[in-house]
Amino acid sequence: MMNAELSFTVRSPEELRLDPVNAIGGEWMLITAAKPDGTVNTMTASWGGAGVLWNKPVAFLFVRPQRYTREFLDASDCATVSFFDRAFRPALTLCGRKSGRDCDKIAEAGLTPMPFGEGVAFAEASLVLTLKKLYVGKFDETGFLDRSLAAANYPAGDYHFVYICEILRGYEREEK
Repeated sequence: MMNAELSFTVRSPEELRLDPVNAIGGEWMLITAAKPDGTVNTMTASWGGAGVLWNKPVAFLFVRPQRYTREFLDASDCATVSFFDRAFRPALTLCGRKSGRDCDKIAEAGLTPMPFGEGVAFAEASLVLTLKKLYVGKFDETGFLDRSLAAANYPAGDYHFVYICEILRGYEREEK
């Protein structure tokens, strides 16, 4: 992993200008975590959120049980979410369609992993949030008040794990 000579401005969570509905749902993000042995995996996500919980700025991550990235999230106390310019849409599409179990999708996507705080993210990102896990749970059919949501989104019963993470800091690419 390289230590890139890139210029990012470090910001507190309160200083960030992030529209989570458009950034996550429209532009997508990469959720990334590393195991203690240094191996890294990432996945594309278009479901998630950000807000305040337990008097902390938090991000909400949703990961299906079969996703390889879940193993990495479970093995680490920290993670990152990375946002990219529209030009990187093909890379995010690849990272959503391929599994790190089967290939080196990070290399195939042309992304460069590098350390960001306690986590790993990508040199090409326009914004990176470093996260500390606070809570992990799992959706359950009995919790759905609108049962049609469970039927439409979980026909195989593979309910998402929910990760609530404190946003430690943001790294915004500096405009040149």
